[in-house]
Amino acid sequence: MVSKIRFFLKNFLGFSNRESRGFVMLLPVLIFLYGIPVIYNKMVARNSQLEYESYLIKMDSLEKSGWNRISVSYSAQDSGRSSPNFQKRNFARLNKIPFDEADSIVLQVVPGVGPATAGRIVKFRDAIGGMHQADQLLDVYGMSPEVMERIFEYFEFKPGIKKKINVNTADVNTLAKHPYINYGVAKVIVAYRDQHGVYNSAADLLKVRIFNQEWVDIIAPYLDF
Repeated sequence: MVSKIRFFLKNFLGFSNRESRGFVMLLPVLIFLYGIPVIYNKMVARNSQLEYESYLIKMDSLEKSGWNRISVSYSAQDSGRSSPNFQKRNFARLNKIPFDEADSIVLQVVPGVGPATAGRIVKFRDAIGGMHQADQLLDVYGMSPEVMERIFEYFEFKPGIKKKINVNTADVNTLAKHPYINYGVAKVIVAYRDQHGVYNSAADLLKVRIFNQEWVDIIAPYLDF
């Protein structure tokens, strides 16, 4: 097989003996690289299928434990003609607990929220120190407005910040742990503080010319001065 490939390369593509040998040695690597995305896509598709099957199992369990079928009929007077009865599912009411008390397991009751998404939500919520606006959830990687709306149909949102950072005493690493402050921004905050003194308010951050009002408004609720 190898000799046939080398023969084809030399006679039809004009490769030299050295070039054909090199190409033949490189061929397994090329095949391997080509196969990586194929295998990855199959793995992603399988994981998606498993999540979907898990969702169906949960819905089936909920249906058996709490869904009711009720008949809804339309009279000929309302519809202008006779209409057949049909069945409608009435979802059993669940306890609506506060969003900040939901762990990564409970969050998966929301359609469209799997283990990975639930984990990212909890990690973001805990790292940020609490949410003062519901739409901050859109800052979670992969979150869509539709899924966010469903989450707050199942959980009650109460704005509140549980953890703040003292911007005048925190070091670079502490500041950089906050989702809204990357390592470069943290270095600038500390360097400006060391050179010009403490920050007295959020407005003082605007003295650093790379910071704008929009960013300050986002981060200010999480800072102590």
